[in-house]
Amino acid sequence: MARTRKALKSDMGWSNKTSITVKGLDLCDDVLGKLNLGDFAFLEIKGRTPTSRESLIFNAMLATLVEHGMTPMVIAARLTYLGAPESLQGAVASGILGMGSTFAGTAEGSARLLQEAIKPETTSAELPALAEAIVARHVASKMPIPGIGHPLHKPVDPRTPRLFQLARESGVSGRYVELMTLIASVAELAFNKPGQLPVNATGAIGALSSELEIPWKLCRGLAVIGRTIGIVGHLAEELRNPIAREVWERTEEESSEHNRA
Repeated sequence: MARTRKALKSDMGWSNKTSITVKGLDLCDDVLGKLNLGDFAFLEIKGRTPTSRESLIFNAMLATLVEHGMTPMVIAARLTYLGAPESLQGAVASGILGMGSTFAGTAEGSARLLQEAIKPETTSAELPALAEAIVARHVASKMPIPGIGHPLHKPVDPRTPRLFQLARESGVSGRYVELMTLIASVAELAFNKPGQLPVNATGAIGALSSELEIPWKLCRGLAVIGRTIGIVGHLAEELRNPIAREVWERTEEESSEHNRA
């Protein structure tokens, strides 16, 4: 029996000899000079341009994870560029591959946690009990709770209160932000770690993505957008002030000296 084939169709974009169309907008007339990069990303993801309030929050989310200093991700990118300077895209990719549960990768997990917990009929009054149940489940399974805790930023990740302030001022803050905050508070009691498990930047991004009705499966992509910009920035600095060779040579020298000892 012949299989009925699904029609191949995409509404993302198309072009002809004289124009390029993106999500129904003319690239030259409707996008260039009118949409910033964050708004363009919102258009690609949501299929529409953001409101002014959505634009403010979404751009702030993307900017949050652009830069965090000399992390393993950017060290990997710099070293890859040292070894293959003809492949900048390979260096960027090597850095992005380091995005995970330790560095910048838990926005997906926190958004999933929140989106699976809150149903359309869930009320604010039910959120404390939801937070208790979520923390208890993670305690029992000995699994870390995505979106809370940070090795450096304690008792507050400074990015989180700013993001949540912008969300309140923009009318975007709601049940997801409230639940994420409650989870952190309950977890600090459950693990007896007062001031040690703040909502971190990826937890804030997971909550705000949920408020913007962005599916959790796309949330790591938001972190990828921000970190990609940061990695390119580090490679630009590497061109101006190369340090990757020093990192490599010192690592080889010092690790070899240790082995000889």
